[in-house]
Amino acid sequence: MRSEPRGNALRETLDAGEAAFGVLDNVYSPTVVELLGELGFDFVWVDYEHAGPSPWDADDMADMLRAADASDTELLVRIPDADPSLVRKALDAGVRNLFVSRVETAAEAETVVEAARFTHDGEPGTRGMAGPRAAKWGAVSDYPATEDRETVVGVTVETVAGVENIDSILDVPELGFVFVGPNDLSVSLGHPGEVSHPEVEDAVETVRSAAEAAGVPVGNLTFGMEDVHAKVDEGDQLLNVGSATGAIRGQLGDWHARYREE
Repeated sequence: MRSEPRGNALRETLDAGEAAFGVLDNVYSPTVVELLGELGFDFVWVDYEHAGPSPWDADDMADMLRAADASDTELLVRIPDADPSLVRKALDAGVRNLFVSRVETAAEAETVVEAARFTHDGEPGTRGMAGPRAAKWGAVSDYPATEDRETVVGVTVETVAGVENIDSILDVPELGFVFVGPNDLSVSLGHPGEVSHPEVEDAVETVRSAAEAAGVPVGNLTFGMEDVHAKVDEGDQLLNVGSATGAIRGQLGDWHARYREE
């Protein structure tokens, strides 16, 4: 029996030019993914660069993806480097929205996008053909065309070299989005943690304006509701609005102090 593939609501939102809002699940919990989906967020970001289980653990990814499916949200997975084998592994596990850390050249971006596609820019891609979870173990009709249509692959630009090469990175065909990394940019520019430093803000704007001119959606971090509205007004589309640990800390971090005051 043939099976219909699941669509990608996040791709549809980006294609429509609308903003998508998500939260970083930095406790790597399927329960948190499901809860955030029930709260109405468009995506849940799972970052395998800075912490968490191995990005090679397809079973772990599958559990997170099942939680996303159960609550009608999309999982946005970041992997630590542009290893095409890791790109293919994540997509075969069922990831449809993937991006890569610290991309600095068009060649790196091209490698990632090619690894994610069966056909790339009218030529053969380098994604492998199999019957994995992404294909519902061989049951999806027209699997290669469906995956190429529904998969969104982006890059993170978060170093001086990436900013310097942004125009050539954006020229890579079928690049799904570019995510700006102000935290790492602050390090690369010599101002660690100073995301509001003028040099950091100028670098972020260089990436944002170049992406807007190239018609490539922009992802970004946000720092409060006023900042969310400002970035939506600027045209950013993929916006992270908080994290699981940040929410816990914000709710309970000063609990003992408040208790002692009352």
